[in-house]
Amino acid sequence: MKTYSGSCLCGEVAFSLGPGIGPVVHCHCSMCQRAHGAAFVTWVCQKNEDFALAQDSGVLSWYQSSPEAQRGFCSRCGSTLFFRSTRWPGETHVVVACLNEQEHFQPKAHVFYSTHVNWVECQDDLPKRG
Repeated sequence: MKTYSGSCLCGEVAFSLGPGIGPVVHCHCSMCQRAHGAAFVTWVCQKNEDFALAQDSGVLSWYQSSPEAQRGFCSRCGSTLFFRSTRWPGETHVVVACLNEQEHFQPKAHVFYSTHVNWVECQDDLPKRG
């Protein structure tokens, strides 16, 4: 069974994803925009049983971004890596750009598109939700 690996920019936080790859989406919510300093971020939804930290030198930190959600980041290099929320229990969402083999993760939708930035117009055929 295929597994995928990734890490933060400095490599101090490394992780692996098992074969149960969930949906891949572009998120346009204002919190993702601020957390990543970008117009949107692409996430893969992963069941916790198919997600593992391969390395953490004690630098993985979690920020409580809302009452129901946390964002995981490397406190050494600042890479935002993970998202978890009571809205999606049992899942860890992983930033696709931090994976070593990104070509296997094709987005299926834009979410929270109603809050997209006005300076980026997504012209693809993916559904635009919310």
